[in-house]
Amino acid sequence: MDDNYIDIDEQESKSLGFDFKGFLFKALNLWKFILLCVGLALIVAYLINVRKQNIYSLDSLITVESDQNPFFTANTSISFNWGGVSGKVGKVMTSINTRSHNELVVDSLEYYIQYLQQGEYNKIDIYGRSPFVFDINKSKPQVLNFPIRIIKKNDSEYEVYTNSEATTKTAQIYEDKSKTQVNLPQGEFRQTFKFGESIELPFLSGKFTINPRVNFSEGTEYYLSFLNFDNVVSSYQRSIKIGPYNTAASSVLRLSLVGNNKIRIADFLNATTSILSRTELERKNLYATNTINFIDSSLRAVDLNLKDVTGKMNTFRKKNKIFSVDEEMAQLSEKLKDIELQKEEANSKLNYLNSLENYLTTTTDYSQIAAPTSVGIDESNILNSVAKITNLSIERQNLENSTKEGSVLLKEIDSRIDAEKNVLLATTKSTKATINFQLNTINRNAATYEAKLSELPEDQQEFLKIQRQLDLSQEAFDIYMAKRGEAAIVKAANVSDITVIDEAKDIGNPPIGPKKSLNYMMALMVGFFSPMFLVFIVFLLDNTIHGSDEIARMSKIPILGLIGKYRYKNNLVAFEKPKSAVAESFRAIRSSLQFVFKKSASQTKANTLMVTSSVSGEGKTFTSINIATVYALSGKKTILLGLDLRKPKIFDDFNITNEKGVVNYLIGDSNFEEVVTHTHIENLDIIPSGPIPPNPSELLMSDKLKELIMTLKDEYDMIVLDTPPLGLVTDALELVQYADATIFMVRLDYTKKGMLQLVNAKQRTGELKNVSFVLNFYRHKNNSNYGYGYGYGYGYGYGVYGNTYHEKDKSSLLKKIKDFLKRI
Repeated sequence: MDDNYIDIDEQESKSLGFDFKGFLFKALNLWKFILLCVGLALIVAYLINVRKQNIYSLDSLITVESDQNPFFTANTSISFNWGGVSGKVGKVMTSINTRSHNELVVDSLEYYIQYLQQGEYNKIDIYGRSPFVFDINKSKPQVLNFPIRIIKKNDSEYEVYTNSEATTKTAQIYEDKSKTQVNLPQGEFRQTFKFGESIELPFLSGKFTINPRVNFSEGTEYYLSFLNFDNVVSSYQRSIKIGPYNTAASSVLRLSLVGNNKIRIADFLNATTSILSRTELERKNLYATNTINFIDSSLRAVDLNLKDVTGKMNTFRKKNKIFSVDEEMAQLSEKLKDIELQKEEANSKLNYLNSLENYLTTTTDYSQIAAPTSVGIDESNILNSVAKITNLSIERQNLENSTKEGSVLLKEIDSRIDAEKNVLLATTKSTKATINFQLNTINRNAATYEAKLSELPEDQQEFLKIQRQLDLSQEAFDIYMAKRGEAAIVKAANVSDITVIDEAKDIGNPPIGPKKSLNYMMALMVGFFSPMFLVFIVFLLDNTIHGSDEIARMSKIPILGLIGKYRYKNNLVAFEKPKSAVAESFRAIRSSLQFVFKKSASQTKANTLMVTSSVSGEGKTFTSINIATVYALSGKKTILLGLDLRKPKIFDDFNITNEKGVVNYLIGDSNFEEVVTHTHIENLDIIPSGPIPPNPSELLMSDKLKELIMTLKDEYDMIVLDTPPLGLVTDALELVQYADATIFMVRLDYTKKGMLQLVNAKQRTGELKNVSFVLNFYRHKNNSNYGYGYGYGYGYGYGVYGNTYHEKDKSSLLKKIKDFLKRI
């Protein structure tokens, strides 16, 4: 008994593990379904691949260097501090991704206009290969996201065609990028125009011209469409990529872009570098431009002063007839002129410094400062501070296009500007003090010379005064003109720090996408693993019994026989179809029972067989009737006793009533002769259940049943008990005491695995004795009963023996198709 407990425990522990072999064979038996899923996935991948347009990638190389102006030498009196390469690479990379830069590029290329051609599956972008060009009127609204078909009628005329259900749609005026609503013609609209003729429609304004380099096919569908300017800019702003070419050349940058049209990509990259180079040069020349503007404003004042002094001199000479003075006085006047020139220079410096102080304290844009050297200030601290503040101010302006106000980057630049501004203000203050001290000395020297000249006659004094003013004005004019010339030369000779090394070009680059092979690989994986996962889930959640191997793995109770699935009009298969495979299976069970009965060694001449199951529908009644039939056909006097008092069935197949039966005998309402019915099968009698009683369990526990069984053992050779299901009620356990052998029915693909554990437990406790399994709805299957097999019906694998001695089930074509689909 202890050994039996150990065996059952080991058997149940084995059944708890995952049956990988069972899962594998189940998947193998569903190979058609898996192959179908893989095929469908590959078809989907093919449809995706043929509909997707090719994706291309182009790039260009630029270098960012601090190019020295060839006209800037040590002798140049105006110096411009352009800064070094450090920081410029980062500024250029930032500028590429700014919205303002991409707006300039998109606007210059008019990428908000789409030229389309109808392809096999979708509309194709034919930018650069369009047979026509649209000259847009930017001051008029153009309808957005509404393809307009262009149909060529002849060499000089074309037709504009639209078809719309809506009457209004959003349009954009590309001149100021504003949006408005425009009217659309409802339904079909056709109008003919001449090439080169201006179009003035509510939704379209401009003119079409023929592109002579491309053939305009009359049978091909061409379309013109307009896109939202802001959306186009955002898409390119996100798409363009820029980064260092390699670590060894950090100043060389690679620009790359992907898209469906190589010409469009190349034009965008080249326009990007061109506009970037131009804006960088304008930014670089900003310092020189401010200096030139400052010198021009000073020149205007000096020129007016020169003209005024020249007029005074001419008037004085005509009036006083004085053209010269003696040599000594002329020398004194020349020295006084030099002193006044120094005074003028000092005052210019003071004026510049005062205006610089006022500029720094009253404005926030410090990019308009003129070069200090334009007025002769060569203080290195001032020069460096002005250059730093200008560069930081320009850098801040660039960041404003890509960074929100109040960000950490802007705050950091502002703090650097403030720090440099405070240094510059302090330096300016000290420089002004130095100049004022020098100016005081100049004024004293000037007073000394003026005192000596005061000894001359008044007319000569006036002549020398006007002459000095004239000379000073002329020299100031010459100096400013020279400085302006230097600044203009420096500006004109400037070159951009951005140089194109390798421009973007279509050289037959193969597409980088779509990844067709990857799509097919993904389709194979999805097509294979999706059904495999589905099979795994179904297998994992499936708790029904599918094969004899599962029973052998979960229980030590032997399998007595196998009954195949057999469709017939009633349960009398063994009698009416004696040559069928199912009838043969019942005869095989009858043979096996002889060994069971010998083991039980019944003391009476009759053997009692109890047939039960876990739940209804597992073939208990079908088995009871046919086992009783094969015993009767073998010459044994057999009786079939219907003890399923809750759900009686066996009477219907023998065309008898259920008015009297076991229940009537147990309650004393009828005697034995009144409840026994002789069937049309020789040697087979039947006692049906009778009316359904309110207390079936109590009746089965009564002594009257024991009396009935004893009577039957004296009268018959074989007693077959059709009992209630063991898993639903306890009635069957009350009948075990009368049985010499017990058959527990297991219907494949129906009986739950947990019921086997129930049977094991009942056998372990001794509640079930001499129990054996009979498998119903058995199907012959390959791979050791794993999976769902290849056919229904016992005897499909019998070979020559089965074909010779068993009747074939003549199935209809429809039934065969259904069976095939079930096997898939």
